[in-house]
Amino acid sequence: MSAGSGAATAHQGEAHGGSIGGRLNWLRAGVLGANDGIVSVAGTVIGVAGATTSTTAIATAGLAAIVAGAFSMAGGEYVSVSTQRDTEKALIAKERWELDTMPAEELEELTDIYQRRGLSRSVAEQVAKELTEHDALRAHADAELGIDPDDYTNPWAAAASSFLAFTVGALIPFVIILLPLGDAARVWATIAGVAFALLLTGAVSARLGDAPRLRAILRNVGMGLITMAVTYGVGSAFGTLTA
Repeated sequence: MSAGSGAATAHQGEAHGGSIGGRLNWLRAGVLGANDGIVSVAGTVIGVAGATTSTTAIATAGLAAIVAGAFSMAGGEYVSVSTQRDTEKALIAKERWELDTMPAEELEELTDIYQRRGLSRSVAEQVAKELTEHDALRAHADAELGIDPDDYTNPWAAAASSFLAFTVGALIPFVIILLPLGDAARVWATIAGVAFALLLTGAVSARLGDAPRLRAILRNVGMGLITMAVTYGVGSAFGTLTA
């Protein structure tokens, strides 16, 4: 077996380039969606717990927050990604028209792109010519737009992943606050559980974004604790007024 074929075998199935970036983006979006679910539902159930000790009231408010938040996240993601998909299709349609009406200018444009990336004029011309002969639309879509014409962003997949991520995160404070503990104990247990969950999502998001981990964790946990403190204070004040 030749060295080239051995290297190809060793790297068979390994993701490269845009596929890695796409997967990281989806994973990052999932982590952020879970983070939103944790914080928003924790704030809701802690706030209601500050106003009343009724498990039914807390469970009802928490469930409503989960359903509303999950559908809001999914709907927002669907609209956003649908807009992105429409833009991608419009750009590809424009590129197809340019290739049909001005092929020489498009070949020169592709050559110029590869020259700017560091190739010599002669090599850039050869690369542009061979790529154009193989698949002109794909060559231009990749080099100019960073788009795969056979793999547009999927709004339904984005909506489903956001819905799922938010729900999974939201279930953490929702389940803890309903544990058969004392009134004060379940509030503190929820705060502790949420803080730990936010520590994990902060660490993962920092890892994915190649950011300082400690700063991301402190920021994430701090905002969650502030949210719960404020909503508990509001709930306690409202409970006192209506008592």
